[in-house]
Amino acid sequence: MKQASFLLLFLANVFLSHAQEKWDLRKCVEYALANNISVKQQDVQARIVALGYQQSKLSQYPTLNLNGNVAYSAGRNQNPVTFDLITQSYLSSGFTLQSGAEIFNWFSRKNNIAGNLLETEAAFAGVEKLKNDIALNVAGVYLQALLARQQASVSEIQIQQTKAQLENTRKLVNAGSLPELNAVQLEAQLANDSANLVTAHGNVTQSLLLLKALLNLDAATAFDIETPNVETIPLDDMASLQPDVVYELAIKNLPQQKVNDLRIQAAGRYVASAKGAMYPTFSAFGSLSTRYNDKAQEITGITTITPPIGNVSVNGTSYNVFPLQPLKQYSYGDLSYFRQMNQNFGQSIGISLSVPIANGGSLRTNYQRSKLNLKSLELQKQIDNQTLKNDIYKAYNDVITSTQKFNAASKTVEAAQKAFDFASKRYNVGLLSTLELITTQNNLYSARLQSLLAQYDFVFKMKVLEFYKGQGLKL
Repeated sequence: MKQASFLLLFLANVFLSHAQEKWDLRKCVEYALANNISVKQQDVQARIVALGYQQSKLSQYPTLNLNGNVAYSAGRNQNPVTFDLITQSYLSSGFTLQSGAEIFNWFSRKNNIAGNLLETEAAFAGVEKLKNDIALNVAGVYLQALLARQQASVSEIQIQQTKAQLENTRKLVNAGSLPELNAVQLEAQLANDSANLVTAHGNVTQSLLLLKALLNLDAATAFDIETPNVETIPLDDMASLQPDVVYELAIKNLPQQKVNDLRIQAAGRYVASAKGAMYPTFSAFGSLSTRYNDKAQEITGITTITPPIGNVSVNGTSYNVFPLQPLKQYSYGDLSYFRQMNQNFGQSIGISLSVPIANGGSLRTNYQRSKLNLKSLELQKQIDNQTLKNDIYKAYNDVITSTQKFNAASKTVEAAQKAFDFASKRYNVGLLSTLELITTQNNLYSARLQSLLAQYDFVFKMKVLEFYKGQGLKL
């Protein structure tokens, strides 16, 4: 029963391994660019910068604010409607609609908006730079995983050769042609080869884990890559990778150089903006307002009366004195809310002038700081360009060196293979000791590994040099 369960589990694993989709380099790069956390963080920061630009763009339009209030007052106060001093409590409210706009500020705001736009473009160019770096890192780790897998294949071939030699030697030992020592030495070599194979498979697993980290894949996710022949990986012709040609393309195409150019342009705009802020600013303003007071009253009626205004005594007789014209007697009632709002409605409009005279030197300091910042960015561009040129020439020299190493390693493999073939023939006829055979076999194994290292190193160095052209990686 246990054997059956184990067999089913083994078959299920085999089926899943065959059904599992293998990722090629293009898919790895595309997935990394869409899911890498560092890229996402950089994109968020770029969007924050873009929001700053949008806000500065909206700031050029007039402001409009509505203010309202409700208040209860007691004691001696000024009536907000009649402005009379009263000693009683009352409830009041009011509304004010205010608007303002700058008419002319020596293009300070305009230059600031233009600078923010350039900063936004620089931020998104920075995202592209990070994507390029991630793509190159993914390509490097992908090639590293392929190399580890090829090293495992070489180790498997080494084991097969050692097994074949051991089987042949065991037959000769059993026949009495060779001593038992020869078989024991080959068994020790087989154990060493097996250990090398385990190490090679561990390197494959480690490389795949590192690649999953770059792709932002969970470490427990089933993942495997395609194993194309390294010769099929597209490479540019060396004639198009001359360092002076690559440098000219890099200056035009690499995102970092675009970032530097955009930030310098933005800094120039900020200098103009800071200079404009030191001059007078003309603005226009306007407002609408109204008020209400619950103690406000209005005349509700008029009555004509002729009350006596005094009396006189004539010859001892008292007579009332009446006015020549009748007097008007007013009756009052509460003034309604909406009628007060209508009656107290007021408007204002005007133009203001703001002249910076003494403000602690902040405006001039900002202007001087913006000019120094511009100078700093220009110097940083020179440093980055110089570093880029040095890196390109170094990458070109690395390609030349790796080419020579690969050619030499290939010749070493050919020579080691011939030496092993001759050693195997001599060993089979008893003209070579087991130790000498093992030494020759190990030399071949080492030569193959060195050739693989040189070949993959050459391909990666070529990809680095292609990367500096700023035209993307050929996958």
